[in-house]
Amino acid sequence: MEIQKFFGDMLLKQYDEITVNNIIQGLSLQKQVTLRINTIKSNKDEIKEELNKENIIFKDVSWYEDALIIQNAREEQIQKLDIYEQGKIYLQSLSSMLPPIVLNPQENENILDMAAAPGGKTTQIAALSKNKAFITACERNKIRGEKLKYNLQKQGATHVNVMLEDAGNLSDFFSFDKILLDAPCSGSGTENVFKSNFSKELIEKTKKTQERLLKKALKILKPGGEIVYSTCSILTDENEHILERVLKSSNVSLIPIKLPEEIKCLGEKINGTVVIAPNELFEGFFIAKLRKNV
Repeated sequence: MEIQKFFGDMLLKQYDEITVNNIIQGLSLQKQVTLRINTIKSNKDEIKEELNKENIIFKDVSWYEDALIIQNAREEQIQKLDIYEQGKIYLQSLSSMLPPIVLNPQENENILDMAAAPGGKTTQIAALSKNKAFITACERNKIRGEKLKYNLQKQGATHVNVMLEDAGNLSDFFSFDKILLDAPCSGSGTENVFKSNFSKELIEKTKKTQERLLKKALKILKPGGEIVYSTCSILTDENEHILERVLKSSNVSLIPIKLPEEIKCLGEKINGTVVIAPNELFEGFFIAKLRKNV
């Protein structure tokens, strides 16, 4: 699979040729199937027992107790299992599991998920907070919003209020302890780069949306509150450049993120942020954490 020339040129402005070649190779690899155990409804022992019954081979994830890597089955096979139908597991990429972990949601916190559908991170936030955080989940697209509601119900996430609205239009009277902005992006850290809809125009469009949403997030975050900003992009235009502009104009501090060494990252352009390298286990992903100064 070949990437488009404009994308290759953008990468070469950010990284050396060897790193770019490694990125392209990583994007081309078929991802291993990974899943998250839904601790609202089940536990690791039960899920392992059920997978063993089905002769499905799996590996633990050293840095996340509730994740498993599937060795000998594809997603279609997992979707036929009772534990999937019952919402006891959720098929989710490892990269996608990281922003909620970095957010570190706690019981009784008011948390906003600004671009929530289809609900993987929303339900993970619920599980991490023992289903006791008060979550507002925004999704502007009605069809995607219905998918979000379905997944919340299936996963047993009961303290979630779904708003079918563009989070950028939320009233400034809202106030949240923590916000997850897993922003709409070009998908430059995923196989989307090989699709026809991946374009310069898409990147320009998402940049505007990302900055607008991040500025709104900072307005409705409580002083002392925290935001995790993430994208499945590896382009500085959608990540560091957005962050730099917002940091200049807002009273916020960057909270450094430290990931386990086994998670391979690309060189950071802003100290304390992380850019996860795409490979057979991970999508390319950017994550930053901010605190609103009191």
